[in-house]
Amino acid sequence: MSIALQKTLSLILLIILGLFLKRKFVTPDQNKGIKTIILDIALPAMIFVALLKIEINPDLLILPVLALVFNIILLLFTRYTMPVFGIENNSASMRTLMLLIPSLAPGLTCFPFVVEYLGDDVLAWAALSDIGNKVFVLIAAYMLAMSWFYKNHQLKSRSNVQKIKELLVSMIKEPINLVIITAIILLSIGVNLDTMPIFLSDAILMMKNMMTPLVLLFIGIAVVFKWAQLRMITALLVFRAGFIFMLSGIFVLLVPLPNEAAILLAVVFPQSAVSFWPFAHMSAVRSLELKNKDLEKRPTFDLELGINVLAVSMPFSTLLILGVFTSGTYFTNPYHILLFGAIMLSIAVIPKIIYWIRNTEIGLDSLTEKKLDDSRAE
Repeated sequence: MSIALQKTLSLILLIILGLFLKRKFVTPDQNKGIKTIILDIALPAMIFVALLKIEINPDLLILPVLALVFNIILLLFTRYTMPVFGIENNSASMRTLMLLIPSLAPGLTCFPFVVEYLGDDVLAWAALSDIGNKVFVLIAAYMLAMSWFYKNHQLKSRSNVQKIKELLVSMIKEPINLVIITAIILLSIGVNLDTMPIFLSDAILMMKNMMTPLVLLFIGIAVVFKWAQLRMITALLVFRAGFIFMLSGIFVLLVPLPNEAAILLAVVFPQSAVSFWPFAHMSAVRSLELKNKDLEKRPTFDLELGINVLAVSMPFSTLLILGVFTSGTYFTNPYHILLFGAIMLSIAVIPKIIYWIRNTEIGLDSLTEKKLDDSRAE
């Protein structure tokens, strides 16, 4: 069994273990305790370590820009296509999906396979690309979440200047953002993980190593199975994957890439699972709402939907990326990528079209019967 496949199975095993532990975590406070450790300790440590390891090559600075542009395109795509799946505009579900669908978590679902199949050099490209994605999930997604929070509760008493001040203060208070600022300052004076005192770097690494198992266990513990919702989520993820394959195919077709490894990276990196970080922002917004009884009644986000999207996305993306790598050179041809994307889009959309046609036919039949009944009555 390959190392990459074993890595995949180990990650899925942790989610399954979390499912078995659900009965042990029966109160909201217990789940909140795990979430607090993730958001305030493990996640900041992971970001801190990642930032201190960055070595930027000026020739590759276009990669994070491309990743950020991809996030924005996928955000717009989500905004205008989700009504096809019955998601209402300006609803908690729509806002939840608009934060999650464009986000990427390559560390869990992409990087292990990139190392196994493409090597360390390509992994460096992937890590650099992830900087652009981190700008979206850490900063842009947070600002969107807070903006929707104000809009949803019509908090117009605050001036725009005051809102900006509160947003900046909230961002500075967040442990994630504090470690980003600290890491940037340390890098600017030439300090990285290797030059830090060993006792300090070891402590940070131990905190960082908690991140992956805690997140996967938390997903298993917190997930709430509603089969109708899970079917909808799977259809959304197939739709997302198909659109991303189409984008990757167009990119590979139009942009000359240096080798097959670069082409495969352009295919698999955007197929990463959705990120946990937007869910963290949504949880922070929900904490603000729970402090006020009036705000509590109208949640800005659907956290149940969010955790289920996270739970389904991880194994879905993992299997998809593994399939790309095990298919040989098939996905190095842009026309094959476009074809596969079109097939996935069709798989997601055709059932909706059939459902719409059937409902239309039923409506027409009902209308015809009503007219016949009226004519008989006359």
